[in-house]
Amino acid sequence: MSDLQPTREDRFSFGLWTVGWPARDPFGDATRTAPSAVESVHALAEMGAYGVTFHDDDLIPFGSDTTARERHVKEFRAALEETGLVVPMVTTNLFTHPVFKEGGLTANDRGVRRFAMRKVMRNMDLAAELGAQVYVLWGGREGTEVDVAKDLDAALDRYAEAIDTLAQYSIDRGYGLRFALEPKPNEPRGDIFLPTIGHAIAFISKLEHADLVGVNPEVGHEQMANLNYTHGIAQALWNGKLFHIDLNGQHGPKYDQDLVFGHGDLIQAFSTVDLLENGGLTGGPTYDGPRHFDYKPLRTEDMDGVWASAAANMRTYLLLKERAAAFRADPEVQEAMAAAKVDELRVPTVGEGGYEELLADRSAFENFDADTVAQRGAGVTRLDQLALEHLLGAR
Repeated sequence: MSDLQPTREDRFSFGLWTVGWPARDPFGDATRTAPSAVESVHALAEMGAYGVTFHDDDLIPFGSDTTARERHVKEFRAALEETGLVVPMVTTNLFTHPVFKEGGLTANDRGVRRFAMRKVMRNMDLAAELGAQVYVLWGGREGTEVDVAKDLDAALDRYAEAIDTLAQYSIDRGYGLRFALEPKPNEPRGDIFLPTIGHAIAFISKLEHADLVGVNPEVGHEQMANLNYTHGIAQALWNGKLFHIDLNGQHGPKYDQDLVFGHGDLIQAFSTVDLLENGGLTGGPTYDGPRHFDYKPLRTEDMDGVWASAAANMRTYLLLKERAAAFRADPEVQEAMAAAKVDELRVPTVGEGGYEELLADRSAFENFDADTVAQRGAGVTRLDQLALEHLLGAR
């Protein structure tokens, strides 16, 4: 097994809210004291992380005056300079403060919507100062529990208005930001707008500045809706809309667990890493952004356990990357893939002659022996077992 020590070249990043989570949940108080932003930056840098991300309220407590704000930013910037960590992504908290209880960018109350917009724009200024390239927007309070309490068509209009306005603000200020919408089906709202990758991509297609807007899919958010995360990010890549990713672990359709990456559906984590690193089994578009971990250290852990969990995310990713490379290089896997005709899917179904050629080809229909072909096995189980054996280190 090769050296699995993370380096800056791996481009691993963490949100301040991950290692900084004090482990308070709806049923219990905090079980540990959160480290400061400066402490988190130094600890993550020592582990080999490349970047750190934050919500505005992670770095600057809500309601801070100008003096306090400047002090927090100055200390954070100094820590970045001391460690060499970068800020590849920034986001805004539009969900914690009670003012956002009915929504932020889609609240019925116009005053709340305007406050939310200004809050985002203020943090975009800081994001640009720190060199961020992506701005994530998670609409955790954009949704309903009671459908008749929200004009759904108008809510989508207001959502689109907000995203286009923020994009225009970035353009006019020369910030160069790209925006990534983060889908989630539910929690904290009963039903959140843009609940899946597909919903988000369809919404983006209607925007004035659609070219600047993509998605930030999270493992747990897709899997808690019983969806396949690897399929979702593959479609985002296919659409040229995978602007950022959130990696963590999830045990199926439960609440949002935010486990360490791979500490859930391990086989899907394997296929996810293979897709991100290699473009899937036979090539295709790959993702070149940060490998960002959005997880919560278990509530049972002290601070030693917090840092151990941060390291576990990176080590698990590197292990899966190594296993995916070995899987691809295995001659038996290559033979099994050929037997399963995996490569053939990249051959266009319709030839250069278009549908006229297809109609003229009697082997495509008139002479096609469907009954004989139907008896042929697809070879999927063999590939599945080979993948599992590589994942377990048995090959």
